[in-house]
Parts: sequence; C-alpha cells; structure tokens
Amino acid sequence: MAFDVDMIQRVYAGLGERIEAARQVVGHPLTLSEKILYAHLSAGKATEAQERGKAYVDFAPDRVAMQDATAQMALLQFMQAGRPKVAVPSTVHCDHLIQAEVGADTDLSVAKSKNKEVYDFLASISDKYGIGFWKPGAGIIHQVVIENYAFPGGMMIGTDSHTPNAGGLGMIAIGVGGADACDVMAGLPWELKMPKLIGVKLTGKLSGWTSAKDVILRVAGIVTVKGGTGCIVEYFGDGAESLSATGKGTICNMGAEIGATTSIFAYDEKMGNYLRATSRADIADAAEAVKAHLRPDDEVYADPATYYDQLIEIDLNTLEPHINGPFTPDLAWPLSNFAKAVRDNGWPEKLEVGLIGSCTNSSYEDMTRSASIAAQAATKHLKTKAEFTITPGSELVRFTAQRDGILTTFEEMGGVVLANACGPCIGQWARHMDDPTRKNSIITSFNRNFAKRNDGNASTHAFVASPEIVTALVIAGDLTFNPMTDSLTNENGEQVMFDEPQGIEQPLKGYAVDDAGYQAPAADGSEVQVVISPTSDRLQLLAPFAAWEGTDLSGLKLLIKAKGKCTTDHISMAGPWLKFRGHLDNISNNMLIGAVNFYTEKTNSVKNQLTGEYGGVPDVQRAYKVAGVGSVVVGDENYGEGSSREHAAMEPRFLGVRAILVRSFARIHETNLKKQGMLGLTFANSADYDKVQEDDSIDIKGLTTFAPGVPLTVVLNHADGSVDEFAVNHTYNQGQIEWFKAGAALNIIRMKQGA
Repeated sequence: MAFDVDMIQRVYAGLGERIEAARQVVGHPLTLSEKILYAHLSAGKATEAQERGKAYVDFAPDRVAMQDATAQMALLQFMQAGRPKVAVPSTVHCDHLIQAEVGADTDLSVAKSKNKEVYDFLASISDKYGIGFWKPGAGIIHQVVIENYAFPGGMMIGTDSHTPNAGGLGMIAIGVGGADACDVMAGLPWELKMPKLIGVKLTGKLSGWTSAKDVILRVAGIVTVKGGTGCIVEYFGDGAESLSATGKGTICNMGAEIGATTSIFAYDEKMGNYLRATSRADIADAAEAVKAHLRPDDEVYADPATYYDQLIEIDLNTLEPHINGPFTPDLAWPLSNFAKAVRDNGWPEKLEVGLIGSCTNSSYEDMTRSASIAAQAATKHLKTKAEFTITPGSELVRFTAQRDGILTTFEEMGGVVLANACGPCIGQWARHMDDPTRKNSIITSFNRNFAKRNDGNASTHAFVASPEIVTALVIAGDLTFNPMTDSLTNENGEQVMFDEPQGIEQPLKGYAVDDAGYQAPAADGSEVQVVISPTSDRLQLLAPFAAWEGTDLSGLKLLIKAKGKCTTDHISMAGPWLKFRGHLDNISNNMLIGAVNFYTEKTNSVKNQLTGEYGGVPDVQRAYKVAGVGSVVVGDENYGEGSSREHAAMEPRFLGVRAILVRSFARIHETNLKKQGMLGLTFANSADYDKVQEDDSIDIKGLTTFAPGVPLTVVLNHADGSVDEFAVNHTYNQGQIEWFKAGAALNIIRMKQGA
C-alpha cells in the first residue's frame, strides 16, 4: 500500500481536464514535461501559454522531501511561518549526518550519539507539524523517495539538488532551497521560471558493460555542467523504455550535474513493474488508467525537433562505458580512450579506493551487477588491489541484498559495507590515508567529483563511473585497466579476463525488510514541544533579516573576487561543517573558505580594507559587519553550481554581504539568494569582471527604481581615485523585488500569516 493514495488519485482525476486546457492555450501538442507543469499550476486550469525561459509561473507541488542537513534550516524557517501543520505531504530523511569511518553498525551508532540533539529536534518538529520522519539508517532520501513516494505525473520539490532522481518514476521532481520548501509547506504557491526543454532520444538497447550510468555520463560530456541550466531534460524513445526504473532514476539524478532543473522519463512498463515490486500495485493500476497523460503526445514522438528547444540523440547499441573526471563531472571519457587520458595528463594511475552506492547508484540492480564482477575475484583467483566501500541506498535494499548474499560477496572480496547514508559522496568520510597532500586517484559511482568533495583533499583525483566499472577497477587497482579488453594476472600466474556484468532488476524473492525506519507523525501535534537549547552549538532559532533601507547602496567593500569554479561546496563546505547546518552563526564560519581569491591564488585569505591585513573570509566579513560596512562578492561563470544548500546564500546574508555579482549563476543558488533578500547580479558585459580591483569601494545604483528587466548600475571606486561604471543585469520579477525590499521572502510569509 502506497503513502498518500488519496492525494495521488486526486492528481490523476484532474489530469485529463487540465492537460486538455493546456493543449488549447498552448496551441500545439504537448511534451510530458509540459503536461505535468500545466497540470500543477497553482491557479488551476491553464488560461494562457507560458513562454519557456521567460515567464515566471506559480505551481502547486504535490509533496516536499527534506534531508536532515537541509531540513534543519527549512524547518527553523517554517516555525516562523505561523502554520499549525504542513499543507502538503512532507518528509524528513536522516541521511547526511552519518560519517563513514569503520562500517555500518559502528558508524550508525556513533552518529546517533553524536547527532542526538539534531535527530531529536527533527523527530519532534516532524511530529508537531505532521511530517513523516525517516530515522537515521533508513536510507538516502532519493532512494527512499523512489521506493515509497514518487509517482508518475506528480510534482515534488526537495531540499537537495538530486531530488530529480524521482524522474525515474515519471515525476517532475526539483531541487530547491529550504525557503522554497517552507513556502510549499505553508500552503503558498511555488514560483519557477518556465523551463526550456531538452529532448534526449534514446534508441537501441544497453548490453555488456554499458549501463544507465553511461547515458548520463555521455550527456554530461555533451551538455557540460551549465548547459542544462533553466531546462528540463526529457528522455524518450524505444531505448528509454528498455531501461529499468532505477536506471532511469540514475540518469535523472545526475541531471543535476548539467545544471538541469530536472529530468524525466515517460511512464512505461518498467515503471509499472517497479511500483508493483515496491508494494504499490494500486499506484501502478492508477497510472495505467491515465497512461496517455503520462507520456508526450504522439506528434511529439513523431517530430521531436519541433517541440524541444534542443534535441540530442544517443544510440544505446553503440554507447560505450564512460569514466568522467577528474574535478568536474562533465569531463567525459569513453572507456577506450580513458587509459591514454590518464597517461597523457599525468593523473595517478594507481587506484587507491573505489566506492559504490550513494543516491545515484544504490538500487538492487546496481548491487547485483557489481556483485557479478566482485564474485569473479574469487572464481578467477584475483586479489583485490584497492580499498572498496559499498553504500546501500536504503534499508529495503540493504536487507534484501543481505538476504540474497550480495553483501557477503562484496565482503569476501574485501569490501566494507557502510551505513545506508550519503557518507563519502558528500564528504562524510573519515578516510584512512598516510599523507592527505599526496596526489592519488579514487573512483566512485557517485554523482559529483569536485576537488575536496569526497575526502576534503585537494590532491585527490576523483573519477565517476558505473558501479560495475568501479568494481572491476578496484580489483585491478589500476586506472588504466580496461575490463572490456584487458586481462589480469591472477594468483596462479594465469591471464584472466572478466566476464560481462549480469544484473537483476528486481529481486526474484521480492523485496524484504524488518524495519524500514519510518516514524509517522502525531495525529494532533498541537501539544508537541520543540525544544532548542539556547546554549546549543548545533541548533539556533532564526531571527528575521532586516528589510532594505530604501536607498541605493554605497561604500561597499569587495570581500572576495572568486576565481574560476565556485560551487556551493566552495561557498559552504559540507564534511565536518554539516554538524552546524541548524546553527546559522556557527556554520557561517565556513563562508567562502574554499573559494580561490583572484588576487592571491589562495583560499580563505582576503584583504581587510579596514586594516590592510589579510585574514580568513568569514573573519574579514565579521569585521565589516561589526563596523557596519556592507560588502560585495564577485564570482565567475556558473557561480553556485552543485548542491542546493541554501546555507551558501544564508551565510553571506547573515554576515552582511549585500550583493553577489558574477558572470553567471547556477539556477538553485540564484533563487536561494533571492529568497534570502540578497542581490544576485550578473555583469552585462562579462569582461567587466576584469575591472574589479582588490581595494575597490563599490556603489550599487538604481535600487530606488528597482524594476523587472531594468539593469542596475555598479560603480567601482578604485584606490587610485579612478572610477569604473557599468550596467549589471538581474532576473528579479516584481514579486522577487518585494522579497528584497522586505528583507527575505520569509518576512512576507510571516506578514501574510499574521505571525
């Protein structure tokens, strides 16, 4: 029996009428994404067409999902909204705060003790406001969502950038910041710029070593880390229908790595099979009854180039396994070219660690394909050369894999099974390493591989591949090994080759679990007390941000001019900082400490213009705040790519930064800045980035007449007395300008609720 069946039935009951209304106003056949988007307009049936890439649209998502690191700030904000209960089905998943060090049992026990205060807070606030709570050890948010909550044709938002994983079950699922989640939980419309559409036509069928992971690794190489910004990627074709639902989920999950708003597949038999296998036959039956609404119109299939803004075609018959990296997930190498790339670039050939699992590749099918390679270590008398870790995606997958002997196979080849949590994928990895400064190589089946992402070490070269490729390379211990063509010398001195991986989509005996880890909320939470100690270093009640003072801004100091890639990991690191995600003051001590200063080529070292001395970024900004001086952060292209973490927007706002001025933004981060009342601006002329000098005093003009589509003006007052003045663009609509004037979107919610 599925969760929230009544809600899903209501969605399906209105689909046909809403889609037909949209078809009439748009005036042409609809893609799947358009059908779901128009069916979820907060105002009801469509009355006008919404221009892709231009129109801001209010939607009514069906549900909200939050992971524990981001849920803290989202729910601290929700407490200020004045609502007695969430307006839509919502869940919290405890997956981010468990550090991988020894193994599943020990690591989970340590996490429960170390994070007890936070877990108790999340459990109690969930109980009070009617939110489903998934305990630590229950699994990673996206795997738990696809197993329990995702449904074809639905729309959800989640406070994690990989929320699009649910697109594997035909759902529009979008990663957002906590303020957006707060809006939806408070019953308010959720605003999104109408996405453009990238169509990916898949033909043929995967075979041999090639897996669903290789589809998205190839797409990332084509589109790049910013090429999907503002777009939904919609997969279709006979090749799409040949992929398992969890394979589709893998592809949608990693769509975050090209900046896509989300990714999606049409409903098909594979999705129905997965719904039934995960005890949701009622949802499968309901979806089957409205199947025509859960796929693009026939005309779109017949002539896709007419209906998508960009069209990509991939033949699965000829697709080769890929390995992407290092340091960026869009550096895509076909397996046949990878060894040469390793040698030509001087990357460390010795493989030290291989890691499989995470929210991206932790399905039962993934585990079986990897295990089919792992088992060959014993049968072919091969000794594993690198460390190996396995992260199950959920207790359902872990329990079933344990029952079926899969985890035993991994352990017999020397693998360590970690807790059902994010772990090394997000930097929650206490890696055992002799010298952290030594250049080294690791390979994962995760989604991201930015510098320092997994182990905090800038010298670690991280590569991304399918679980089965990772497993084969772990046994070889060599990045240049190609399991499709190369042999290994076994313990008997014989040359042996791997057989192709074999996988099973669904367990032959069905899924099983003793305790999935779910806690239902109280029927009436009005008497539940949410207690936060005033002396806690983990949790802190929020105070509202101040409203705009009503004038242009002058005398702002340059805090940092960031050089090159500046992701949300650079702006607000994870790893050991995760423990402060519920305490804005404490976590602000990591603000921009990973960004490279353009002038010094160093991290966490910027000039304090009040003293002339250099100091850490947060320290200098705190000095400016005490002095009542605002500041500006300047950045490069795709600023804020990566995780959805709104702390990367809240920390600068909290410490007194007034504007972020960059060449371009990643979507989620730009929205997060707006929600927190921050100015997010882009250079009208990208070359003006070069005019910014270290000792600049900066003015921002035009705020008293701040209006949609009207550029503002930035004045750089240089230390030598010279001045540069130029236009800067913004994407604020009138409602977002009101957020800025009020000091934050939450301030407006509070006023509307009368809290």
